[in-house]
Parts: sequence; C-alpha cells; structure tokens
Amino acid sequence: MLNEIRYLALLLALSSAVVSHAQQDATDNDSAPLDQVVPVAEENSDADESIAATDDGLSDEQHLAIEFDRYKRLIAEGAMDEADTSAKRIVEMAIKIYGPVSHETAKALNNLALVQNKNGQYEPAIQNFESSVEIIETLEDRLNDRLVNPLKGLGAAQLGNNRPDLALRTFNRATHITHVNEGPHNIEQVEILESIAEATLRVGDAKGARSMLDRIHVLNVRHFENNELALLPSLMRRANWQHRAGYYNDERATYRRAIRIVEIKLGKDHQQLILPLRRLGRSFYFVDLSQTATRAQGLATTGEIYFKRAARIAEASDDLDWRQLIETKLALADHYIFVESYNRARRIYAEIWLELSGDEERLAARAELLEQPTALMVDTLPPYAGSGDSAGNPSEQFLTGKIRVDYNVSTRGRVRNIRTEAIPEEFTDMQRIVHREIRNSVFRPGMVDGQLLESEDQVFEHSFLYRQTDLDTLKKPPEQSASPAAEDNPET
Repeated sequence: MLNEIRYLALLLALSSAVVSHAQQDATDNDSAPLDQVVPVAEENSDADESIAATDDGLSDEQHLAIEFDRYKRLIAEGAMDEADTSAKRIVEMAIKIYGPVSHETAKALNNLALVQNKNGQYEPAIQNFESSVEIIETLEDRLNDRLVNPLKGLGAAQLGNNRPDLALRTFNRATHITHVNEGPHNIEQVEILESIAEATLRVGDAKGARSMLDRIHVLNVRHFENNELALLPSLMRRANWQHRAGYYNDERATYRRAIRIVEIKLGKDHQQLILPLRRLGRSFYFVDLSQTATRAQGLATTGEIYFKRAARIAEASDDLDWRQLIETKLALADHYIFVESYNRARRIYAEIWLELSGDEERLAARAELLEQPTALMVDTLPPYAGSGDSAGNPSEQFLTGKIRVDYNVSTRGRVRNIRTEAIPEEFTDMQRIVHREIRNSVFRPGMVDGQLLESEDQVFEHSFLYRQTDLDTLKKPPEQSASPAAEDNPET
C-alpha cells in the first residue's frame, strides 16, 4: 500500500505537466486551502537546481521554504502558469526531503492541485487531490480533519470536470468529517454546504438545493443570533442562490429581511441599503414563465421604487465611492429601459456619460459600462444537451457543442435581426432554447458621443456538453422541423 502511494505521488508530481488542458474555469476560490504552509524554497528556473544541494549555505528545508514563498507570491499576482511550475517543484522537493508519504508531501500535492484546478486542468487536479487524501488517510485515518481541505478541492475539480454527481459524494464526505471533529452545527461547514447546493443545482435538483439553502440559513442564524448585522453577507448569498434556483419570491423575501436589519440597526438612509435595494429591484425582472405578459410587466414596474430609493441614498451619501454611485444610477436607467420608459432612461444615461467624461479612470469606466450593449438579465442556459444530465454512463466522455447567435441591439435595448447556428447542427432543441433566450433579452444600449445608437454585429456563444450517443440518436432518422435560425425578431 505504502509503495503504491509513494509511486503514485512521485508519478503525479513529475508527469502532471503533460496531462491535457480542460476547457472551463475552475469553480474553487482563493479562500481554498492555500494557507497550508509547507516549509519551502528559492526562485530557480531549473527544477534540478531547486532540489540539488547548493553552496549557498542553505539547507534543503530552507530552499523549500523560499520556493513556497515564491509560490504564494505568484498566486497573489495571478501568474498561474508560473505558480504551476513552482508547485511541481515544491512537490519534488517535499518528496526528496520528507518522503512521498508525509504531511508535507500531501500539502504540496494539494497546492499543486489547486493551481491545476484554477488553470482548468481538472483531470490532473483530481488525481493530485486524491493522492493528497490517500496519504493523509494512511498517516492518520479516514475521519481526520486534515482531509477537509483536499476533499473540498477534489469536489471543486469534479464540478469543473462536469461531474457534479461525484462532487456531491466528495462534499458530503467532507461535511461528515467536520461533524465528527467540530460538531453537527459548526459554522465552518457552511462553505462546503454551499458547494453541495451548487452540485445539487447542477444535477437538476432545484428542490434539493433549496433544502440545502434552508439548512445553511439555519446554521447562520444560529451562529449570528446575537449579531444580526453579521448575518447580512449570509443573507445576500442566500438570495443569490435562491435566484439561481429560480425561487424569485424567496429571493425577494430574503432581500427584504436584509433591508429591515439595516434599517433597524443603521437607519433608513444608510448606504449599506443600496446594494440590497438594487438587487431587490432587479429581482422583479424575473417572473414565473406561467405568468401572462401583462402580469410580468406589472411585476417589472414594481422594481422602480427600490431603484429610486437606492439612487436617492447614493446621491445623498457624500463619502460613497463614485463608481458605486454610477452603478446605482445606471440600475435605475436600466430599469426604465426594461419597462420601456425610454425618455427617462435616455436622460439618466446622458447624465452618466457626462459624469464619466473626466479623468482616465472614469473614461475607462465609461468604455466598460456605456460604450457596448450590456444584458440586463442573464438567465441560466442548460449546460447539457441530449440526455440532459451529468450522470449517465461514467465511462462515456462528454463532447462540447456550441450555439452561435448573431444579432443587433436597438437604441431601445431590444434584439433585432437574430440569427443562430448550432454546432453540431443536429442539436436544434438547444439552438431553439438559446435563440429564444437572446430574442427575449433586454440590453442597456450602447452609446457613442453621449447618444444611444444601434449596435450591430453582436455575437453570443453558448457552449454545452453532449455525449456521442446523444448525437447518434439525433442523426437517425432526422425529423423535418423548422430551424429556429429562420426566425426573426423585428422590433415593434
């Protein structure tokens, strides 16, 4: 057993550079276990020089400590390719100094896997996380709290690799370990539970995700029962999750609770109200698909009172950052575009254009916020086509398809002259879904010289996953149906 682990750890450390690159961004974040301090080493361009003894008078352990400091600096600077090289060096040095079955090597493998995950190299990341877990199990046991960080990383890599079913098992194991070591109500498990909610949502279980969100909320309320203001970040995250799961009424209730807490604790004109008010207003863009068009429009107009209140508070706050003020005024103008109150929208957009026509920083913000069309509401498009989930036959690899949409955006923020293409062309159902989503989108129109102009030749691409068997099924026999690419959506 130990010999197998030693071989695996060394093999993964030396060969992971040649494993193929995956195609999506990593889902872990910078708060993942990068704080696992392995004593570390100096910045050398050659791995052999980093490991070999030198005549500078430093020990191998000191070289390792210097290299680890370099690794952390590269991570902080976002130099992920260089950090990957440094992390591989650290694995080799840790194996040389401490042996392949040691806590130091487990940490080094974990840190290498974190970088690979961030770089989208999910397969080698999964292998290195698993090796780190196996080493810790050998040195300790299967319930040791040292396992939590590599399990969190493993679950994140499995999510990135489009296997939320596997990620669920991994995150559930990490949660169980925290229960054993910290108790069933520990607040440290919240990050893992949020990952479970993400994985549950990705396998299409919205009810399960909602149940997990309720569990997270209970833990946060219990932990912050004597400090309601400290509960606010949790409430904002909860509302965001509820939005993603499509529970828009629940989302609004959560934002209203956050607003009440701020009003009671800090006052009704406090600038901390601005963000929840804006998000509450924006939630009214989204309605149940069963609602009639008239009902949907009525809900959208409800958001105006929240956008206007947020703008009033922002304008009255002398110490508010200028960018937050601009974004709050933009939110109100966007609302007027959404509900077709175009004259009000144009007036506010023109004011903002002038306010952003000053120094270089504001001009850069103007280019970012106003000079290109910006979608006001972005709904989640299905990530899978065909059989429609990530479980199925684990041995069958996913392939990547693409829907390309070309369109114009009018001065009123509506889509015109929409054209869609599916690659492979057989996935007409996915093409139809994306076509409909873009056709119904509302945009902040682009501006030139302070004037709203039609923006032509806009392009949107949606990548989706499918299995070869899904494509084969669609190819036999092809059914005659009208392609959504033939549809047009002229503005009325």
